[in-house]
Amino acid sequence: MNKAVVLLSGGLDSTTLLYFVKSRKYAVHCLIFDYGQRHKKEILMAQKIAREAGAAFDVVKIQMPWRGSALLDKKVKIPERKIIDSKEIPVTYVPARNIIFLSFAVSCAEAIGAKAVFIGANALDYSGYPDCRPDFFEAYTRVITTGTKAGVEGGSIKIQTPLIHKTKSQIIKMGLKLGVPYELTWSCYKGGSKPCGGCDSCQLRAKGFAEAGSIDPSL
Repeated sequence: MNKAVVLLSGGLDSTTLLYFVKSRKYAVHCLIFDYGQRHKKEILMAQKIAREAGAAFDVVKIQMPWRGSALLDKKVKIPERKIIDSKEIPVTYVPARNIIFLSFAVSCAEAIGAKAVFIGANALDYSGYPDCRPDFFEAYTRVITTGTKAGVEGGSIKIQTPLIHKTKSQIIKMGLKLGVPYELTWSCYKGGSKPCGGCDSCQLRAKGFAEAGSIDPSL
């Protein structure tokens, strides 16, 4: 059975991705990142999701003491934008986050003999982060090819982004067919017992479920 590393945040996209990869009969190893984000709920939910899916996982703890994002610094207010303009990079952008996460994921993949790293990036219904766009993943693939043992020996690890050109509603419809436990997922940038409903992530999630004609089971 082919092995794959899946980046799992505990959110809607990455959880749908996990179930999609499992449906492709991969032996999945999830990486869950504790990077000093403003709440731990998504980490706890990601672990529950991995266990529910029967997937192996590691929680990778790293520190980013320079902060530089509303997701890392509680003094910076989480924006509640009435209109999400993907051309504007919001303060919730974490500097080089996907570069950092993918570096860990590729290292893990090379160590365990996995040929693919899956990330649930989306470039349609998203907040405008530059490290969620197709050209970034194309460039990062070139880095792997030249900067890893697997790459220089002709067996490069592939970065897979199967959700990148899908709308949120398309992702949700896919997940419903795959039996994704959306009641376990957490998308809100804020902690708490209930989603705030106003941050970019909450708004995009609500829009997705509405357009999919489905009720969000996490509410």
